[in-house]
Amino acid sequence: MHTLIAVWFGWVNHWGYLGIVLLMAMESSIFPVPSEVVIPPAAFLIAQGKMSFWGVVLAGTVGSYLGSAITYWVSRWLGRAVVVRWGKYIFVSEQKLAMAEHWMHRYEAGGIFFARLLPVIRHLISIPAGIVRMGFGMFSLMTVVGSFIWCVVLAKLGKMAYDVQPDLINDPQGLISFIKNQSHWIVGGILVLAILYFLVLKLTAKPEKPTPCPEPTE
Repeated sequence: MHTLIAVWFGWVNHWGYLGIVLLMAMESSIFPVPSEVVIPPAAFLIAQGKMSFWGVVLAGTVGSYLGSAITYWVSRWLGRAVVVRWGKYIFVSEQKLAMAEHWMHRYEAGGIFFARLLPVIRHLISIPAGIVRMGFGMFSLMTVVGSFIWCVVLAKLGKMAYDVQPDLINDPQGLISFIKNQSHWIVGGILVLAILYFLVLKLTAKPEKPTPCPEPTE
């Protein structure tokens, strides 16, 4: 894994915005590329004047959307049975899929938005969205907005890491640990917002109309 992280760091360093697009597309599909190894290293390059902040955020958002859209359409075409049967070979276990499906059914369209801001669920949520044939327009909107915000957060955390320890660019594992430690409070806040969103859905849901009983026949 350490070798892969070093390779991904190299993609960002040598390929620039294209490397960010490719890696974030992989991160938003079935490939286990953590977004923490993509945007934060780019933030170091921003601090060095080699890249622009909004260029990095835009590249990350575009990559996230491309990966999510491809996964959505593939899942929609294949269906759940195929994903469950073969998912284990692409790091998507039935347990993870069930968790993503449960998340989406609970939070509906807002679940796509919140999922883009949370680890584990973020790269899986496109699969159940495709399987249940969620409207692609709404899926795209929530994916783009959520991905944009997450890229901004990671870029800010990367800038923070550079200000504290500028030599972390040479220590991929150390940079990932720093970003994860700093992002705990952000993930906690997102979870709180997700819970509040769920409560609002519950409280504002229209009561189901009782099914009328058939009249007895004589």
